[in-house]
Amino acid sequence: MDFLMSGLAACGACLFTNPLEVVKTRMQLQGELRAPGTYQRHYRNVFHAFITIGKVDGPAALQKGLAPALLYQFLMNGIRLGTYGLAEAGGYLHTAEGALSRPRSAAAGALAGVMGAYLGSPIYMVKTHLQAQAASEIAVGHQYKHQIFPPQSWKVALVAAMVSGIAVVLAMTPFDVVSTRLYNQPTDAQGKGLMYRGILDALLQTARTEGVFGMYKGIGASYFRLGPHTVLSLFFWDQLRTLYNTYTK
Repeated sequence: MDFLMSGLAACGACLFTNPLEVVKTRMQLQGELRAPGTYQRHYRNVFHAFITIGKVDGPAALQKGLAPALLYQFLMNGIRLGTYGLAEAGGYLHTAEGALSRPRSAAAGALAGVMGAYLGSPIYMVKTHLQAQAASEIAVGHQYKHQIFPPQSWKVALVAAMVSGIAVVLAMTPFDVVSTRLYNQPTDAQGKGLMYRGILDALLQTARTEGVFGMYKGIGASYFRLGPHTVLSLFFWDQLRTLYNTYTK
């Protein structure tokens, strides 16, 4: 569960931080091995880079490399935090007296970090190549011509649906937990719930008593149920729409 929870949490954050990764990548490649003042600065600062990329490459370019970025975050953070969590749960971080051992904690953290970085490095390379791709007038660094999927490929719809499934699960699981508990709570003779007054009360009680992670109980089962449903729904919808447009022209 630690692997899945940490991986999904990192993917959720990645959806919002990936545009900053695109900007960071291009600013770091700008002027590579060139003396200051001898090259054209396409990106003067973070805000100017956002505007320039959105204007020249289009707003969608700010999410370039999102697919490998999500996979990288899921693998790296899932392995890193999951491995550390397993070590902690197995009691390897404590001494025989039960006290937390700082050397063992540091060693476990370092080992988990190395494993995550090693396995995630090839994906990070692909992500960097894709995020550096730009129109010729604002291109910086070497321009790889990677194309993960051909245009109009069914694989594009499938990947987009998988990403949507992660976003849906992260957004809806707290409400799913609450609805399950509201339906399952005991009632009085009039049918009024005895534990929760409503949705907001259930959310607040759960967060106060069980913490934020309490609102994400069963997220693994939710993804394996809702994820494939979302993926297949969007995938079939896209394919049916393509067929309709093909045969009605």
